[in-house]
Amino acid sequence: MMSLREGDNTAFTEIYNRYWKKLLAIAYHHSGDKTIAEEIVQEVFIGLWNRRQELYIDHVAAYLATAVRLAVFKQYAREKRRAEIKAAVTDPVLSSWDEEKIYSRFQQQYIQGIVEQLPEKCRLVFRLSREEGLSIPEIAQKLGIAEKTAEAHLTKALRELRVKLNRPYLWAAILLDIFHR
Repeated sequence: MMSLREGDNTAFTEIYNRYWKKLLAIAYHHSGDKTIAEEIVQEVFIGLWNRRQELYIDHVAAYLATAVRLAVFKQYAREKRRAEIKAAVTDPVLSSWDEEKIYSRFQQQYIQGIVEQLPEKCRLVFRLSREEGLSIPEIAQKLGIAEKTAEAHLTKALRELRVKLNRPYLWAAILLDIFHR
């Protein structure tokens, strides 16, 4: 990834050749249209190249797959919005709300993917805290561990999410939105 960040065309070509078929399959699976799928994959790679200096990617495959899914959802939202305009049922608030729901859903899936990669105890403590709303003492009692241990697992999970999301100002808002519906 460092050589790509420095503008190495060979690194970009290697990433492109390694992942384009998989990304095309993902885009086609979600869009059902080969032309749209091809355009989406090309847009994702163009975006990768254009933003190469500002991106910090740990897992290229996961990043690209997520970017393709988001692009498909955005395409779906645009098409839905166009259809609504054509049908003269234009309500910009509702269209914007639909897009926000799709983006929120995407973020939920992305965060769940990060949570799934956490160590087992860490993942369990995180879910008990954020999804079931249990306090640290309740988690410790339920799992039969010390409160400090439960707190350490939760801190580790939150730190991992913060690093993976790589947007300190955004991650807290997303977590609050997702887990406090």
